[in-house]
Amino acid sequence: MAAKSRKKKLNNVSMSSSASTRFRYKKVSVFVSLVMIFGVVYLLGVSSSIWSGVGFVPKLYAIQVFNEFPHDPSAFTQGLLYAGNGTLYESTGLYGKSSVRRVALDTGKVEVLQEMDDSYFGEGLTLLEQSLFQVTWLTKTGFIYDRNDLSKIREFTHEMEDGWGLATNGKVLFGSDGTSALYQLDPQTLKVIGKQIVRYNGHEVHYLNELEFVNDEVWANVWQTDCIARISQRDGSVLGWILLPNLRKGLIEAGYHGIDVLNGIAWDANDNRLFVTGKLWPKLYEIKLQPIKKHFDAGVIEQRCIPPIP
Repeated sequence: MAAKSRKKKLNNVSMSSSASTRFRYKKVSVFVSLVMIFGVVYLLGVSSSIWSGVGFVPKLYAIQVFNEFPHDPSAFTQGLLYAGNGTLYESTGLYGKSSVRRVALDTGKVEVLQEMDDSYFGEGLTLLEQSLFQVTWLTKTGFIYDRNDLSKIREFTHEMEDGWGLATNGKVLFGSDGTSALYQLDPQTLKVIGKQIVRYNGHEVHYLNELEFVNDEVWANVWQTDCIARISQRDGSVLGWILLPNLRKGLIEAGYHGIDVLNGIAWDANDNRLFVTGKLWPKLYEIKLQPIKKHFDAGVIEQRCIPPIP
């Protein structure tokens, strides 16, 4: 009987010890789980903080040539736009050779030509309703033309430091002056109503040149480069880069040694077609964008697309 009682006691102690162990194990388990949960939350917070510091990572694009069109090789292209029905409008530069012209896309033929006074160097061009707006280099003078016959409607003065590029979203004009500034201009008064500094990875993007408005973004040629910057109209941040070195390289290899830099973007919003050309280029290209998956080392895009300031 005494042996039985001791056995029962031992069993009770063993059960009690087992229950206590299980309880401690549960406590440890819960504690470890809580530590892991809080750890994950902390890491997510740190990660979020890091990414918010870095900001949006701009996308990179190469291009595929979808079509080629003839282009006047004597046209020093400074402004370009597509106006529908196979029609382009173009502003050309150089003193004594500057003009505004209406061009047939398929043939490259100049259909209407408005030559400028020899004292003006034509620059950026955009179309708002029935009027073409043009700016000029090294002045704050611009001109408005009738889109049908290119007759001059009036002259205006703007508030940018210089006249390089123009584009529009149908409400305001966007302008560049060769610096890192992207301006918003009132189309009635031509006064500056907004201004953003264009930046990429902490660097100001200077030499913004010809502009185009594409799907709620402002696209800009960057002078002296084979790059187009896709810019947020809201804060001036670079949303992406289009890399086009093969176009100029291909022309030079084909024997066109007198060409100048890439300049000229035209967007066909109805058919989602994108056209580009350059100064003194014999061709105008319809291109398609192709996302680049290749990783670039730090500083490569800055070297290719952001010219240093002397």
